[in-house]
Amino acid sequence: MKNIENEIKQNLQHFHGSEMFFQIPLLQTRFTDGLKYLANVAECFWLITDASVIAKSLRDKSSFITIDFKRLSEQEQVKKQCKALLIYSDGNDNILETHKYRVTDFPLKELRLFFVDNTLMLPSEY
Repeated sequence: MKNIENEIKQNLQHFHGSEMFFQIPLLQTRFTDGLKYLANVAECFWLITDASVIAKSLRDKSSFITIDFKRLSEQEQVKKQCKALLIYSDGNDNILETHKYRVTDFPLKELRLFFVDNTLMLPSEY
């Protein structure tokens, strides 16, 4: 698992801007090359869909939304009764919403995404 995590992190560093946008058909949310790569190698289309649904619902609170995935340590898992969190904020550390995940196979310990103008992207693609 550690090798996959390192490989994904290393490859994500190569995405700057985006030459092509993809779209979640039912939601009409766009996402970038970097997220398309991540969804394919980490099999995490669920992350793109979940992040999109919640971020869209928060647009009236902020036009710029950060989405932070955080896999919890074993101690935190017991305390919070979940394995991972998706934390939505306005980019100024004002948390708008938090979602708990009791199960996850996502290979990264943490990941930050941005949601701007109906587009989900990696910070390096902003």
